[in-house]
Amino acid sequence: MDRRQRQRHQTDWRRKVRLVLTRLDAARAVTEMDVPGFGFHALTGDMSGRFAVTVSRNWRITFAWDGENAVDVDLEDYHGT
Repeated sequence: MDRRQRQRHQTDWRRKVRLVLTRLDAARAVTEMDVPGFGFHALTGDMSGRFAVTVSRNWRITFAWDGENAVDVDLEDYHGT
């Protein structure tokens, strides 16, 4: 990947992260995160009780929901690759 491709990739990430965080801030129910392009899904196993939204191929914004707000928001590669 050349420098220009890396910069474009980083810009895409920033834009997506900003969009997701803005939506999380405005959401009053966790189901409001289930919009086209977000890849919203509930996590299972050790991460049960948390939700994820896709940022890129491996990276997700993960969060829990306290009934009214997103809490414990994190940007992570929980696939470990």
